[in-house]
Amino acid sequence: MLVVGQIGKPHGIRGEVLVTVRTDEPEARFVAGQVFTTEVPRDRRVSTGPATPPPTPGGVRYQVPEELTLGSLRWHQGRVIAQFDGVPDRNVAEALRGVLLCVDSADIAPSDDPDEFHDHQLVGLTVAAADGTVYGEVERIEHAPASDLIVLRKAAGGTALIPFVSRIVPAVDLAGGRVIVDLPEGLLDL
Repeated sequence: MLVVGQIGKPHGIRGEVLVTVRTDEPEARFVAGQVFTTEVPRDRRVSTGPATPPPTPGGVRYQVPEELTLGSLRWHQGRVIAQFDGVPDRNVAEALRGVLLCVDSADIAPSDDPDEFHDHQLVGLTVAAADGTVYGEVERIEHAPASDLIVLRKAAGGTALIPFVSRIVPAVDLAGGRVIVDLPEGLLDL
């Protein structure tokens, strides 16, 4: 499964939610009628809200369905404001906070560009220098405004961010399971 977005806080009282996009092709992934497989993070932590969803009026906890269908959407400041089928109000929308939206990676056509990769192809690859020094592995890819960032799970523990630009990441060897990096001094210490 490929994560293409994460549901954030509710927007208004009619069940709309903000969605943080985590894909290079948002116009292809976020269209009315798109069905997403949901993944509830184990800890339900998100930077914008509580870890446990509140009960709906009447004390019943909303169960996140295995799939959500995008009913309608609009774009606002680089985020999607989405209305999912079966999410009628703010209370149900609040229960979806932090849920990951996924699509089957088999449904995504490979890119014609040899220097373009899908996130799922990179996650888990070893990050190493050309001389063979291993720094860790790719935990995920963050899509930042200036450039994509490799979130490195360091071999010594912790994480670091590596700009995914050709000067710092000169090669990706999918067959060999490695991302070759040429890191500026001190980058992993930040």
